[in-house]
Formats: sequence, structure tokens, C-alpha cells
Amino acid sequence: MTYIPFTEEEKMLANGVNLPAFLRRNGEKLERAGREYKLIYTDGSGQHDSITLRDNAWFDHKNQIGGGAIKFVQMFYGKSFPEAVQMLLSGENVIRSPPAALEIAKEKKEFALPEANSDMHRVFAYLNQQRYISPEIITFFAKQHTLYEEKNHHNAVFVGLDKDSIPRQAHMRSTSTYGKSFRITCEGSDTRYSFAHFGESNKLFVFEAPIDMLSYLTLHPEDWQKHSYLALNGVHENALVQVLSDHAAVQEIHLCLDYDIGGIEAADRLSDRLKELGYADIVQEFPEKKDWNEVLKDKNGIESLPTVSHPRKDYYLQTVSGLQYYPCRLEQLKNRISETVQHGQYSYLAEYALAGAAFFLAPKEPKQAFEKLRSKLKRDYKSYTDKAGFHAKSDNLQQQSKYVLQDLKQTARTREQILQIAKMLYDLADCAVRCEVELQLQTPVQIEKIEEMEESQCMKQQI
Repeated sequence: MTYIPFTEEEKMLANGVNLPAFLRRNGEKLERAGREYKLIYTDGSGQHDSITLRDNAWFDHKNQIGGGAIKFVQMFYGKSFPEAVQMLLSGENVIRSPPAALEIAKEKKEFALPEANSDMHRVFAYLNQQRYISPEIITFFAKQHTLYEEKNHHNAVFVGLDKDSIPRQAHMRSTSTYGKSFRITCEGSDTRYSFAHFGESNKLFVFEAPIDMLSYLTLHPEDWQKHSYLALNGVHENALVQVLSDHAAVQEIHLCLDYDIGGIEAADRLSDRLKELGYADIVQEFPEKKDWNEVLKDKNGIESLPTVSHPRKDYYLQTVSGLQYYPCRLEQLKNRISETVQHGQYSYLAEYALAGAAFFLAPKEPKQAFEKLRSKLKRDYKSYTDKAGFHAKSDNLQQQSKYVLQDLKQTARTREQILQIAKMLYDLADCAVRCEVELQLQTPVQIEKIEEMEESQCMKQQI
């Protein structure tokens, strides 16, 4: 790819582009949310609104990452750094965002629970007859005053309490059978607290939504009260971190998130966060359908939504599993790496790089070391961090291969230098697998385009 030099001023200008205006001009759908915008986008698991935008800044609440305009274009459109800068600087896109320091902070509204209805007939009927949740489960939370019916519109209200049982958060969802489903967290809510139940055991089960949690309890009713359960109202981590701070007895954590792309990525991200906090007993417990309520629907003979796989993660793990060991000869390794990079033979490159890393780490037992490194690639892969497109990954591979080839020129190494080149080769193998995965993901699209071109050509010939 041709290198395009940009001045520091041009880079600053690109990173200061107003993202809502930029995205509108690129045909993206936005919804106003107070002083921010929500990007409405679709992936393999359906429609999402987890990305919020304000001037040149953005934040992905699903994956807990954010930044400026350049990083957004790199991740959302799969562009390399030069491509992202060029795209942002083109035409009418250069609309500067006002400095954040000049903005007036919005006063936070005081939290208050929505007014309760005199009964909860509609909520009970909705949860039991449409969502198939056990009457006993509904009644239990109603008696705890953490589930009730809102007066004005008869929405279901799920209440989050602090450790002193004081309401700090409320999440409402509609009970209407018709029209678009309505869900909202009430203004002034402290999102560190969410709909939950706390038992005496050391087990905590974590869900994306209150209805998922209630569905799971319906499916697993035996002695459920002795364990703890938490609904995140999404995949944000703040409520989970607060629960762990308030409940020291919790040691075993089950992440019972949706079986779709967002849920799979969130499970990986939250697992890493829990490990950072010192928790070792972490279980990713996915439903057999898209979510736990879909499982409950299926049990009751109702058509349900199937699971949604994570193609990028699946392809990565499959590609790594298919890597074959070939004995490494150092005198040939440089040429093999150089040739496979040049010809885009990414699977072969991954095999050579991993075999090289194994040789440096364990020259007497390289095959066994290869198997361990292959397993490590699988363990180390984080789906939620793997957002870049092929161009960005190809640039990264080119840079990594350059470092490796330069280092392989050495003829003598200290123990520290041996470990260093092994790590570089391991990273190169990872880069190669990621490039191979992107090619696999692009293949169906490419085939479709070829078929369309052929069809168009045939029509021209007929004319």
C-alpha cells in the first residue's frame, strides 16, 4: 500500500472531525440521545445502538472502548491509519468539533422511582403468558419490591438496590404486545446498582437483562435462592464490579450472556476484567438459543431465535486448529517468512513462524512446544479487541515481519534475546492468522460480487 505522509496539523484536523455529521454524509443512521447521538448499526447478531457519539468523540459501551475520529474510522470501517485520515479529510468532512472545555456540563437529575400502579396484573400477565416466566419467580421479586408495575403506562419496573436495600436504579420495559419494544433506564439512576438477588453461596450468575435472569431462574428453579444473580442491563461492567465489592463471599462467577456476537465479545471482555480483579473461577455459560428467554420459549413450544455465532472468532480458532507442524531449519526460516509474506500465504506463514518460535523455546522438543504455542494462540485470542479490517491487519503484519526478519540476521543470542525472537515469531503467527481470517470473511462477499458481474456480463451479451 502506498504511504501517504500527513502533517501533524492534518492529523489533528482529521481527528477533530465532527463524527455525527461525518456519519450522516456516509449514509449511517443516527438517533438523538440528549446531547449525544446513538449510531444504529447492524451486524450478524442484529441491530445495535451501543455506540454513542459527541462531536469528535465516541464510545462503544458494548466493548468498553472509545476515542477520536481516526480510531473510529479505523475500527468501524476497517481502514488503516493513512486511509482513515484521508477519508476524514476528504471533501466536506472537515467540520471541527467545539473544544470540550467550552461545553457546559448537564446537571444530573435526582433519582426517583416511577410511580407504582395499584396492582401488577399487566406486568404479571406479560411476564408469565408472553415470556413464560414462572409465577413463583415473579411473585418472589414482587414481594421484594424490586419488580412492580408503573402507573402511567403499565411498564414493568426492575429496581436495583444498594447494600443497604435503598433503591438506586430503575429499569423500565414495555409490556405491550404490539409495536416497538420500549426499554429505558430511569433518569438519575446509579448504574452501579442493578436488578439482582443475593444468596449465601459463593456463586454469582450474571445476565444481560432482567428477563434473561428471570428466565434462567425459571429453567433452573432448584435451590436458586441460595445463589446470587445480577442483570447488567446491557454488557457494562460497573454493576458487576460494584457487586463484587459489596459481596466478598462471591468467588465463582458464571457469565450467562446472550449467545450472539455482542454476548460472546462481552463474555471475553468481562472474563479478562474479572481476572484483573483477581477472580480465577470464571465460567462462560451460554444458552442453547440466542438468549435464556428464547430457551424458555422453545421449552413451551414457541418458535425461538437460534444462536448467532461469532464468525471472526470461529474462523480464528478453526485456522489455528488447522496449523501443521513442520521441522524448522533456521537457515531457511528467513526465506520462508519472506516468501509467504510476499505472496499472501498467511496460513503457511503462521505455521513457519510458530515452528520458529517453538524451535527457539525448546530446540530439543520443538513439536511439543509447537502444540503448546498453538493452544496458547487460542487462549490468548480476544474477540472484543479484534475489530480492525484487512488493510490495518496487513499493515501490522508487514511491520511485524520486518522486525522478525531483521532480528533473524543475528547469529548469536543471549537467553533474553532468544525469548525475544520467540515472542516476535509468536506475534507474527498471530498476525498471519488474523489476516487469513479476514480473507475468509471476505470470500462470500467476493463470490457474490463475481456472480453479479458474470450475470451482468451475460445480460450485456444478450442485449
